Amino acid sequence: MEAQKSKVALVTGANQGVGYQIAKGLADNGYTVYVGSRNLQNGLAAVEKIGGKAQALQIDVTDKGSIESAVAKVQQDFEKLDLLVNNAAISHAGKPGRTLEEIMASNRPSISSVDEMRTVWETNVFGVVEVTQAFLPLLRKADAARIVNVSSGLGSLTLARNPENPYAKHFELIYGASKTALNAVTVAFANELEPSGIKVSAVSPGFTATALNNFQGTDSVEVGSLEPVRVALEEDDPTALFTGPNEEVFP
Repeated sequence: MEAQKSKVALVTGANQGVGYQIAKGLADNGYTVYVGSRNLQNGLAAVEKIGGKAQALQIDVTDKGSIESAVAKVQQDFEKLDLLVNNAAISHAGKPGRTLEEIMASNRPSISSVDEMRTVWETNVFGVVEVTQAFLPLLRKADAARIVNVSSGLGSLTLARNPENPYAKHFELIYGASKTALNAVTVAFANELEPSGIKVSAVSPGFTATALNNFQGTDSVEVGSLEPVRVALEEDDPTALFTGPNEEVFP
């Protein structure tokens, strides 16, 4: 019965960056954490550093077979999932090695590649839907299950039209709009799952230096992950909340 008592979490894309910090924060708080990683070796390396009750789990959110195998593993080990953190995301699918400025220039809505948009949305939007649907039976078996979607302040349409927001002019169709879609996914699941007691929230780490932006962000991953870790651990927040750094509530 010990396994049933332990809180079980899965963080996708957790072998580096904000995902890694979230997994570490959960492990430090006694969670059994599945460190989701497309590449199992990278996941195993992350688990070595995280310690606690962390376990590597191979999961590619764009691969149905990989998702099904991950569900089967959690089902076999614990028969439930208390917390799902949909963190895996990509910012572009174009040529590697470009600066953030070059990526933003090529992502202008008038010239952005629809193929690249499809590739990014496959991970950032459709992958989240598929993973969430697949794990719902296990989430329903937990006492107070929660789903946390790692979004971005860039995804807020209200902020994207606010002339005082310095990031508004960078709202584009490939990454920015994928996070808007993710916020819509968050609200849709929150509305459906509210009667069952499963809470769904979105959280922005802020402008964090990660592989997403060629490490050109202004905050360290440690600082950037403070709010995602807080939200992941917080069991009493209302459902459908969208927050960012310093617990700011985003529109």
